[in-house]
Amino acid sequence: MRQRELPLTILVLVLVHTAETCTSRPHITAVEGEPFYLKFCLSSSEQKSRPSTIRWYKSGESHGRVGLNPSSSPRISVHDFSLEFWPIELDDRGTYIFQMGNDTRQWTLNVIRRNKNSCFTEKQVTSKSIEVQKVLTIPCTNSYYQRLINRTTLYKDCEKIAEGDTNPLLQKNAEFKDQGYYSCVFSIHHNGKEFNIIKTFNITIVGDNNNIIPALLGPKLNHVEVELGKDVQLNCSALLNEKDQLYWNFWRENGSDPNVHEEEGMRTRTSEGKWYASKILRIENVNENNLNFSYNCTAVSEGGIDTNSYILLKKAPGADIPGHVFTGGMIIAVSISVVVVCLVIVGVIYRVDLVLLYRRFMGRDETLTDGKTYDAFVSYLKECRPEDGEEYTFAVEILPRVLEKHFGYKLCIFERDVMPGGAVVDEIHSLIEKSRRLIIVLSKRYMCNRVRYELESGLHEALVERKIKIILIEFTPVSDLTFLPQSLTLLKSHRFLKWKADKSLSYNSRFWKNLLYLMPAKTVKPAAGDSEITPVLSAP
Repeated sequence: MRQRELPLTILVLVLVHTAETCTSRPHITAVEGEPFYLKFCLSSSEQKSRPSTIRWYKSGESHGRVGLNPSSSPRISVHDFSLEFWPIELDDRGTYIFQMGNDTRQWTLNVIRRNKNSCFTEKQVTSKSIEVQKVLTIPCTNSYYQRLINRTTLYKDCEKIAEGDTNPLLQKNAEFKDQGYYSCVFSIHHNGKEFNIIKTFNITIVGDNNNIIPALLGPKLNHVEVELGKDVQLNCSALLNEKDQLYWNFWRENGSDPNVHEEEGMRTRTSEGKWYASKILRIENVNENNLNFSYNCTAVSEGGIDTNSYILLKKAPGADIPGHVFTGGMIIAVSISVVVVCLVIVGVIYRVDLVLLYRRFMGRDETLTDGKTYDAFVSYLKECRPEDGEEYTFAVEILPRVLEKHFGYKLCIFERDVMPGGAVVDEIHSLIEKSRRLIIVLSKRYMCNRVRYELESGLHEALVERKIKIILIEFTPVSDLTFLPQSLTLLKSHRFLKWKADKSLSYNSRFWKNLLYLMPAKTVKPAAGDSEITPVLSAP
């Protein structure tokens, strides 16, 4: 009997896995820049009579029906029943048709823009509600691309919390603080390129419906010493259900004292889904009539009642603080103040070193999901003549040697990375948009039109679009900056670095540390090798 059940079980598992990867919905939404696929699955009857001819088409309003094959686009791969996009772009919107013999199946595909200000796109979020204290599991799986995934990272509200190849990456008892957006980022290598697929869940934590018996915190009987003529405040706290009541009872037979007032406290929800509440009783200008009277705090619910009592007692006269105790306390307070001031001064002086150490220790990476290609675009000011100045050597040799080969960043240098013959203005604007920083090497020489456009384009991205940060490097002393755009003065002063050839050669010099501080945080390991730059430049 068991031998008959085994093939049936295997068949069921195969069918479930296939159903997970099939594209069954007729209307589909995808996010630009991510790998995407359409897949048609045969029914059992179609598998027996499967024809030999299979075709894929794209239908649009302007072009009509167009056949798709491996030569249609380098981003599109056709595999019989699957159509893959590496990656999908906005231009891929339209209707896609699968034809097998006389049978057809079509999908309407909508491609939306990626939210560049967030690590996920809100329109592609799956919402889930979890009851507090129940198991919270984030399923980071992708059945179709599972064999190609080499790394899975889990973020909560765009902050990295886990990484690995096990599933699930997060499994715990839910608390209210666990509420938020969880994003699974799948990293995939395909044809020498790395792609990210993002799957986001909006997790809402809800309370349970089980009531508790109200419980006041603290002892049942409390004696409070007070001084006559002074004010005193009594605080009563309790754990309650949402609709339970908490109040003070301070009435006498002849009415309440005029100097006794009940005030609202706080009411907050705990991680277990219950309520923490407090009520304050303020007694102003305590007199003899307030002493030895029981002020009662009561919590009431459908499940029961709980009461705590507070009795005021006259405080006995106390002795003055001994001199040695007061002196010791003052010495401790002054010592603590001095230590705090010293720590603040050290933090200010070594701010850059502390930030770099924090990045290295925490493994923080700002470049994972921002869609940028380059870490920095390098622009240097020069005359419109052959590039033979020292600033050229600094820009195209020294910066790449240190930032790329030693620290693992990726720079964009127009003369090196772009083939000649294209539209220069369009190329510059496109490259700056793809960069996270704009490094400008200032010198005494007047800038030519193309370099001026690099600067103006970068300033527009930094001050108007706020999509890029600018780093200014004073390669040679510049006393008069009137030749620069006036908007450059709006940049923060700490983004202005000075190159000193005699002091900046070491990789551990203040210049390179400040430059790394201004570059995007990236998980890179410094390359082993020389500890300083071979001096190829004369001192400016």
